[in-house]
Amino acid sequence: MADWNSTGLVTDYPCVGCDEFREALSARLDGEDGPAERAATDAHLAGCAACRRWFDAAAQVTRMVRTSVVTHEVRVGDEVLDAAPGRGRARVIAAVRVALGALGVVQFLLGAAQIGGFAAGRHLHTFGVGPDHLWHESAAWNVAIGAGFAWIALTKGPGSGLIPTLTAFVAALSLLTASDVIAGRVDLDRVLSHAFVLVGYVLVVLLSRLQPARGGPAGGQRTPGPAWRAHFDEPEQSPARPALRLVRDRPAQARAGRRAA
Repeated sequence: MADWNSTGLVTDYPCVGCDEFREALSARLDGEDGPAERAATDAHLAGCAACRRWFDAAAQVTRMVRTSVVTHEVRVGDEVLDAAPGRGRARVIAAVRVALGALGVVQFLLGAAQIGGFAAGRHLHTFGVGPDHLWHESAAWNVAIGAGFAWIALTKGPGSGLIPTLTAFVAALSLLTASDVIAGRVDLDRVLSHAFVLVGYVLVVLLSRLQPARGGPAGGQRTPGPAWRAHFDEPEQSPARPALRLVRDRPAQARAGRRAA
């Protein structure tokens, strides 16, 4: 009875038991072998030249697979492309901001002139309140609106948060001004001064349409979705190493001391 694995009588062909040992060696390359299997496979490799060559080739292939360069293709979603302003849209947004800033300065100076007493007019609604106080209230509104227009023009935001307030103010001002014009209680120059507020309001709405809020879609459109979302912390998982098996798929069981007669 000869010990084929230890004496090396067969070196170019796998002897009996090599398939099982090669499965154990493949498991070693994947980091799935145990101490007992490692000792048995080391003893087999010491006496089997064919398995040594096989193990060296398998180790080289495994290194090539694990160290190969993987090119990740970066794709940009349609939402990001839609939200990114084009060259033409960027120029329009810049022009709107410049015009809105100029209107803000004019509106602010108009309110400051009212406070200083340089403006005159008979656009008064007295209901138990002195005309001077009503005049100051109107001046304060002009100053605030002018400052708001200038702030929207200087910042990068769309200013959509001021649209509800401006809408209510412009609607009420338009109705009251129309009533005063019909009743003859206001001068024409005073009516024309309200055009700055109206034009500024239109520019703010236009800017909110051209430049949506951060994280929102372009054109003021809203994507349907749930009102709230729940986020749960997921346990960190280590990246799985690629498994490489070069022999038939069955449990690796190295049988040390197996001999052939």
